[in-house]
Amino acid sequence: MLIKRSVFSSLINHLGNEEITMLVGPRQAGKTTLMTGLMEELAVKSEKSIYLNLDNEKEKRFFASQSSLVDKIRTVLGEKKGYVFIDEIQRKEDAGIFIKGIYDMKLPYKFIITGSGSIELKEKVYESLAGRKRLFEIYPLSFEEFVNYKTEYKYQNKLENYLDINGDERRSFLEEYLKFGGYPKVVLSKTSEEKNIAIEDIYKSFIEKDIQALLKVEKSDVFLDLLRVLASQNSRILNYTELSNTLKLSLPTLKKYLWYLQKTYILEKSSPFFRNVRKEITKSPIMYFVDFGFRNYALGSLENYEMEKGFVFQNFVFNNLRDLLKHQNIRKGFWRTKQGGEVDIILDAYPKPIPIEVKYSSLDKLSVSRSLRSFIEKYKPPKAFVVNLSLEENLKIGNTVVELVPFFKLAKVVSEPTTGVPPAPTVPAEEAPIPGV
Repeated sequence: MLIKRSVFSSLINHLGNEEITMLVGPRQAGKTTLMTGLMEELAVKSEKSIYLNLDNEKEKRFFASQSSLVDKIRTVLGEKKGYVFIDEIQRKEDAGIFIKGIYDMKLPYKFIITGSGSIELKEKVYESLAGRKRLFEIYPLSFEEFVNYKTEYKYQNKLENYLDINGDERRSFLEEYLKFGGYPKVVLSKTSEEKNIAIEDIYKSFIEKDIQALLKVEKSDVFLDLLRVLASQNSRILNYTELSNTLKLSLPTLKKYLWYLQKTYILEKSSPFFRNVRKEITKSPIMYFVDFGFRNYALGSLENYEMEKGFVFQNFVFNNLRDLLKHQNIRKGFWRTKQGGEVDIILDAYPKPIPIEVKYSSLDKLSVSRSLRSFIEKYKPPKAFVVNLSLEENLKIGNTVVELVPFFKLAKVVSEPTTGVPPAPTVPAEEAPIPGV
């Protein structure tokens, strides 16, 4: 059974647009499979297409010049409308300028290109194609895509209801997803051993094709140590100085390596939210992993995540928010005060910031931590969330709705961030429960 990707319908729709359709993301996230699906859809409609892969040495020769590529395309498609699929465009030197030149010839061809998470792709191709492309970022499977596949798409239009009433399956799916992640190759693997082998292959491919090429093999061992340390500090504030000393790397080199990891779709950065420079942390970020299987493998074993489930679950919620808010200009940060107050995630694009606390537990009642209460009293947000494993409940502190929401219902609350807050009973701030009080 094939995995269905939620982005596929958007890609189909964009085939009718003259812009270049550009699929980017980490290696082995499913970009080529999506291309294949698009070509199959076109074939059903008797539309002509050509597929060229720059990883194929025989096909690479067609990219020696713009004229040689155009000649090849014309040979297959003729002078009428057709679709040109180019895989692994980052293999071509000056790829952006190369494709831009062909695009500007106003030929009757629609271009669909992919590129894996390389620095060259992000820094050169994007800029050269400014105004000529639409970017589709292809990540490993979301939890929703993962569960839909695992349940053979029987509940894809009522997945939330299915997860709500099937607690055992919900826990099992979450455990597997937090352990092995969402790379398609891993999800399609049947046994734990096969999944381990698949993750190892993805990890080593990243090191060999991206990192060693970037670092010219120099200090690649230090880079592996950095990945291991970052995995052990998942969802925690990064201390640049401490990390620099531990790895014996200069601060500029450390920050360059972290930049590499973000540009190659391994890490995402969450920056501190602050309004008061003197009282709130303003510089040190939190680094989240794009995929949990990759994170767990970097730590040395897929079994090691058991002791870190709370932090991995926080990473899971952050990634979910990324997917839910991808078309909204909302920055995801976190809040820490110098006195020790902390809120895991802050959405910073509303009329007022929205705090989100993450609890890897099945709570039996809604309680408001001191830190969350402190944030509410200071910033007076219209709503606040406590994400947990199963309980759904809400109350009010002053004018702020505090909603306890199960992780699988996050979309209902966050996808329409300025509306849709359910009515809640008003509880005076002084009566709202606080753990340990």
